[in-house]
Amino acid sequence: MLARVLIFGNGWIGNKFAARLPGSAVTATDITDRQAVRRILADHAPSAVLNCAGKTGRPNIDWCEEHKLETLASNTIGPPVLARECLDRGVFFAHVGSGCVYDGDNGGAGYGEDDPPNFFGSYYSRTKLWSEQALRELPVLLLRLRMPIDGMPGPRNLITKLAGYGKVISIPNSVSVLDDFLPAAIELVRRRRTGIYNLTNPGAIVHPRILELYREIVDPSLVFETISMENLGGRVKTGRSNCVLSTVKIEREGIRLRPVEEAVRSAMVEYRKHAAAAVRV
Repeated sequence: MLARVLIFGNGWIGNKFAARLPGSAVTATDITDRQAVRRILADHAPSAVLNCAGKTGRPNIDWCEEHKLETLASNTIGPPVLARECLDRGVFFAHVGSGCVYDGDNGGAGYGEDDPPNFFGSYYSRTKLWSEQALRELPVLLLRLRMPIDGMPGPRNLITKLAGYGKVISIPNSVSVLDDFLPAAIELVRRRRTGIYNLTNPGAIVHPRILELYREIVDPSLVFETISMENLGGRVKTGRSNCVLSTVKIEREGIRLRPVEEAVRSAMVEYRKHAAAAVRV
C-alpha cells in the first residue's frame, strides 16, 4: 500500500492512477509555477509524487506543432521544477514520460532504456526527450508510456483513435495496455526504484491487427484500409514515432506485463462491454 500519493495532472492518466491508489489526491496545479507547487506540497505532505501532467495535443500531437510554448512549458520546463521541489523535501518523485523517442526495432531486439533516442521528428517527442534527459541523472523514477490502450472507450485511447481513422499503417509498435502499465508503475513506486523503465507489453503489434481484433470482438461492421507511410504523410502535420521497446529491464524486476496480443485482446473484450453499455443508455 502506498500512503499519501499526490498526482500532478488532472487528465486521463492521472485519474486512472488515482482510481487505483486509494487515498491519493489529484491536482491540476501548474507544474511550472514553483510557488504553487510548494503550496500544494505543503498542504498535502505526500510521501510520493507522481507527475502525469503534460501536453499530448488534441486530437493528437499535431496540436503541439502549433502550440510549442505551451507544450514546452508542460512537457519540458515543468517536470524539473516539480522534481527539484520533491527532492528538496525528501519526497519520492516519479514522472510519466514517453517511449516515442525511437524509430524502428533496434534490429529486432527492441530499444532498451540506455539506448540513445533516435527519433526527433515531432515537437512533442522532442519535448518529452528533453525532460527525460534533464531528469535521468537524478534519483527519480521515469516511466515510459507508449500508445496507451484501455478497456474504456475514450478519445485518448488508441483503440478509439484507430477505429475512427479508417486508414492505418502497418508497422510494428510497442503499446502500453493500462491494466498492465498502471500496476507495474505503482509497484515500481512502492519499491522506490529510480531510473528509466520501459512499461510496454512484451512484443509488438501493428495497427491493422488491433483493428482486426476490434472487428472480431467489438464491431463486425468496421471497415478500414492499410496504407503506406508515404500516403500517411499528407494526412498529418508532423512525424510519428514507430518503434519497439525492450521489456528486459522490467522483467528482471519480476514485474509481469502480459504479452501484447493477450493484453490487447483482453482490453478489447472490456471495450465491447463498455461500448454496449453506452449504447443501451
